Amino acid sequence: MLVDSPPQERAPSVPVSPSRRVARAAGLLLSALILVAVVLASIAIGAKQLSLGEVWHGLFGSTGTYADVVVDDRISRTVLGVLAGAALGLAGAVLQALTRNPLADPGLLGINAGASAAVVTAITFLGVTSLSGYVWFAFAGAAGVGALVWFLGGSRGATPVRLALAGTAISAALYGYLQAVMILDNAALNKMRFWTVGSLTSATDSTIRQVLPFLVAGMVLALCLARPLNAVEMGDDTARALGARLNRTRVLSMLAATVLCGAATAACGPIVFVGLMVPHVVRSFTGPDLRWILPYAAVLSPVLLLGADVIGRVVARPSELQVGIVTAILGGPVFIFLVRRRRTAQL
Repeated sequence: MLVDSPPQERAPSVPVSPSRRVARAAGLLLSALILVAVVLASIAIGAKQLSLGEVWHGLFGSTGTYADVVVDDRISRTVLGVLAGAALGLAGAVLQALTRNPLADPGLLGINAGASAAVVTAITFLGVTSLSGYVWFAFAGAAGVGALVWFLGGSRGATPVRLALAGTAISAALYGYLQAVMILDNAALNKMRFWTVGSLTSATDSTIRQVLPFLVAGMVLALCLARPLNAVEMGDDTARALGARLNRTRVLSMLAATVLCGAATAACGPIVFVGLMVPHVVRSFTGPDLRWILPYAAVLSPVLLLGADVIGRVVARPSELQVGIVTAILGGPVFIFLVRRRRTAQL
């Protein structure tokens, strides 16, 4: 049973000069403006070319023309991109703090693999074919794997290394199961091939309504964990000396990451590298304080996701390149750069 912290429990505050605090606030405001610009680009630019006048009419008109329908679809797609991007960025930042590994991402604990395996099972063995049907299976799979990782990682005695090892082992097993089922069942392969690469093309108002409560709850929980996670990042002994409750913080962090990744993966499929790249880049100019890393990640992760989605619509006109493919193409070189830079810093 989780209980409230006693009055003396306080996570450490990172001393910051007033000028640094102002610079961070100004940077966050600039990031929000960049997000607004990318949102507008996501609505205005697509595989189907529309003039600015048609886009404007689609936003504020109501004649039911083709342009209006296209813009309505893009609005749903953009809203889902903002929500899913923020969720993946926050989940990545939380997991990097929880595991004390700046190269961790939401796939580290097997959450994406759990969601994918659950969807494959629903399609292949239960005959579920619609997004509104398997969105709940994806979320249940993510939650189930999150709980299993916590149990195998030692429950109350869990450590970052144990959690990472348990997540890696479960991911390998589940992806093996996923590939086996898809190879043996052509129908499942045809239905899953777009979902497994990650896409925003299936965004609808119904999908957004289904995942919105989970995304909002996960985001609020993640932001509230900033101070306790600051203590966890300093090491177990230091965190205990500062009065932080490690087990409770880890449970809540796992819960937040599971809810965020599960809901985002259920709606969009497994999208890689967003939760890895953005928090890591953000940390380079905000410092280690999660009270700044988390808000920055929540704002800049949708910038990356929507930007990749716009690129995918433009480079393959009149068709589209799935956003999961674009983020993988962009993320691969970035990941190699981050690993090499980290190794150089350790030498």
